[in-house]
Amino acid sequence: MAVVTETVAPSAPRPFAPLIAVSLLTGLGYALATPFMSLFLIKELSASPFAVGAFLLTTSLAALAVSTVLGRWSDARAVRRKLMVYGSLAGGVSFGLFAVVRNYWLLLVVSLTLAAVASSLMPQMFAYARQALERTGSARAPLAISTLRTMLSVSWVGGPPVAALLVDWSGFLGLFAVSAVVYFVAALVTVWALPELGGVGESARPADGAGPRREIVLAALAFVLLQGATAVGVYAMPLYVTEVLHGSTSDAGLVLGLCAALEIPLMLGFGALAMRVDHRVLVLAGGAVALAYYGVMLLTTATWQVAAAQALHAVVISAVMGVGISYFQDLAPDRPGYATTLYSNTAKVSAMLAGPLLALAQVFGYRSAYGIGLVMSAAGLALLLLARRRVVKSTA
Repeated sequence: MAVVTETVAPSAPRPFAPLIAVSLLTGLGYALATPFMSLFLIKELSASPFAVGAFLLTTSLAALAVSTVLGRWSDARAVRRKLMVYGSLAGGVSFGLFAVVRNYWLLLVVSLTLAAVASSLMPQMFAYARQALERTGSARAPLAISTLRTMLSVSWVGGPPVAALLVDWSGFLGLFAVSAVVYFVAALVTVWALPELGGVGESARPADGAGPRREIVLAALAFVLLQGATAVGVYAMPLYVTEVLHGSTSDAGLVLGLCAALEIPLMLGFGALAMRVDHRVLVLAGGAVALAYYGVMLLTTATWQVAAAQALHAVVISAVMGVGISYFQDLAPDRPGYATTLYSNTAKVSAMLAGPLLALAQVFGYRSAYGIGLVMSAAGLALLLLARRRVVKSTA
């Protein structure tokens, strides 16, 4: 039987601070460019609605496939740091090309290749953090993961407003050029400050290589539903506030910004709590709060009520999407790359489902988006309850 050689990094370097920088940089690069991608395709490439939808859908599918393959591969070889570097470079090159190329088909190829490789950076970063902390014997992995996830929230608080200013000042060339530079800086930080951790020894793997398959499948389906509910609610928020509650666009922006701001302390709080409380319990609590949030949203009649309800939504996001990373890593502790990529893929699938569900909400009225979210959250919570690990009794 072949044995994977494990190269253990020296214990002296402390990679967590550079990881925070990499998380903030890559989150910022993504938060700058992604919200304006549809506008770029329509304004700069004169793409039709069908072409825009096809571009975004095929890009998401390619990202899902590539990140899954790289996630599985990274667990067996000492390549996780290299994959982070390659992902950062791929992101920098892809956005650099978006800055100067104005051909739809060429940019589609870029998205299906370079951008797909760049999508593996986030799950690899969280897997690296988990692996690095386990090597030191630290019990603070949940707090560390939540801290890294908090950096993504910070990126989304500042990224879109800065992106809007860049588009106004320098057009899409400036926007994508800045995004490219941010990714290249992340690559430099990774090269200079993070050691390679090595692969996972084969002796550490379960004999059948399957792990708790039933629990993983049910958990993945549950997270697709829970995160899908969030995606539908967020997409519908500007329309709900303006069309149903007759608020302004700035009201909708303030509501979304308030939720993102509340996530920051809550992410850290749930990360600290996750060091003492079972991760599954916290995720279940987040799912239960989701029922309360969507129930409240169905009853709102004024924008101030929607704003107040964001405290509940921030709890849901912090528990489900923050602690959820550690929860998935616990399901397959010997395969952090696979587990973290599976978690990130649930978010990608959720985003793909959100578009058709938003169209359905448009037919029945935008308030129905939160009814859809309530049903999805209830189904997700039920799947999480079913995803309890079975204890196999020894017959010896």
